[in-house]
Amino acid sequence: MNRVPALLAYLLTAALLAACSSPPIERRDGSSSVRSFSMKELAKGDVDTVIEIHQQEVIATLRTLTLKLYRRNPNEWRKSGFASADDATAALFKPLDHWHLEPQKNLPWETVLLEPWHADFSGDRVKTLMSGLLVMHMAAFGHKTEFYLLTEVDAQKLYNAARNTEAVVWKLSSARNTLGEPVLLSNGVDGNGVANLSFEREFGKLIGIQDTLARIIEDKSNRAIRFGVVNVASMVFLPI
Repeated sequence: MNRVPALLAYLLTAALLAACSSPPIERRDGSSSVRSFSMKELAKGDVDTVIEIHQQEVIATLRTLTLKLYRRNPNEWRKSGFASADDATAALFKPLDHWHLEPQKNLPWETVLLEPWHADFSGDRVKTLMSGLLVMHMAAFGHKTEFYLLTEVDAQKLYNAARNTEAVVWKLSSARNTLGEPVLLSNGVDGNGVANLSFEREFGKLIGIQDTLARIIEDKSNRAIRFGVVNVASMVFLPI
């Protein structure tokens, strides 16, 4: 019987070494997503790791969209007093370092997501829009940034966040000011008549990530998702 602990330790070590043996993905920008092992990993299941990876991708996509919107709409970051689009983007996502302590997580995202489209809104429209999206998507994860065996994630909230994002994309592409100009520039056409659909691709990625993760959680929890849609004209969002 005294050999059992030693055998378990051997098997755990072998599993960890096997997990570390596969080569990292070679990306064009040279970045790596390989994480060093910590004791916290022992309290995580495979699905918990999948959830964390999906959340990191959601945040990275939101960050990319924020920077792209600021670069297309430079007057917005200037309203907030920043020196550049990069500085404004970094400030918006800084609270994620200690999200559980940040008052930003308590923003009423349903109201915030409606504000940038008002004709009399004088603030930073990009900051307001992306703050609302960030809080909504973090709410779909229960405002957690680490996930363990006993952590519960609601597939319905992930699904609803994806549908709400679709409504925001429609508003971004269709909202016009009194002069008939886009309230916020996003997709466009360059001088050669070539369409730039990079915003559409990033938003599509964001929606796809949440839908895929919702399916994974639904299968794990055996709780069926109730399918719904957002009335984009009224912008009444699905609950999170």
